Amino acid sequence: MTQILRTGIIQQHNTDDAADNRNRIALAAERLAADGARLIVNRELHDSLYFCQTENVDTCGLAVDIRESETIAFYSSLARRLGVVLVTSLFERRAAGLYHNTAVVFEADGSVAGKYRKMHIPDDPAYYEKFYFTPGDIGFRPIDTSVGRLGVLVCWDQWYPEAARLMALQGAQLLIYPTAIGWESSDTADEKERQREAWTTVQRGHAVANGLPVVTVNRVGHEPDPSGATGGIQFWGSSFVAGPQGEFLYRAPSDAEDSQCVDIDLARSEQVRRWWPFLRDRRIDAYAGITSRFLDD
Repeated sequence: MTQILRTGIIQQHNTDDAADNRNRIALAAERLAADGARLIVNRELHDSLYFCQTENVDTCGLAVDIRESETIAFYSSLARRLGVVLVTSLFERRAAGLYHNTAVVFEADGSVAGKYRKMHIPDDPAYYEKFYFTPGDIGFRPIDTSVGRLGVLVCWDQWYPEAARLMALQGAQLLIYPTAIGWESSDTADEKERQREAWTTVQRGHAVANGLPVVTVNRVGHEPDPSGATGGIQFWGSSFVAGPQGEFLYRAPSDAEDSQCVDIDLARSEQVRRWWPFLRDRRIDAYAGITSRFLDD
């Protein structure tokens, strides 16, 4: 038996014009919906440039109230008009001085199916996210939708097997990662390729270890560093969809925009888990140390 979920991914560049970014998302979503997509996934923080290259309190003015705002109304209307489940990634203003990096999932009728606040927050050169984002406080909880139970995580979360596992243990049918990651200009060509392949490999590993498809959508194109301290970030695109054995179902280019529909057979995970019963064989009696920062003894 097959249970095909036609999934659309939107890999695009970003500008400093939120309306332009949204309109281009809408155009791509319209094409994907016309091609039969029932689920559409966007990149991380898709309404703006990747502002975390610098630390600037005024940038917090970009944040939006995800309970009620022009931004929420736009994406709610888009999901309803196209009749699709829509995964968005927004800079959330929760209260004055309290902000999150939040994925909001819209149901096909335009209602909010659920949200996920990014749990792992990086703090690296050109990725100063700890300056802006409070770590998520609603945990790793899948979001129930009309197309299935979605394990939505965000970017830096994709390096952590614990996050993927907790989503799987709560019945997630696929793992979804809106993403913004790229190369620093001073890295060598070999180092750039090692980074991109490590990023791809670890997520394919989550697919294998949990017997679940993975959908990862990255931004693409160059965004300058406003401070001039670095050469900016060249986002490496390479968005992909992998099946429950880690096999590529689709991989986008590293240097161009790409919107694509990919068919995912959700029922196949059941069969793969029969062949590879990793959940059956887990030694849950022996994992107490996993909640320690480090085991010194």
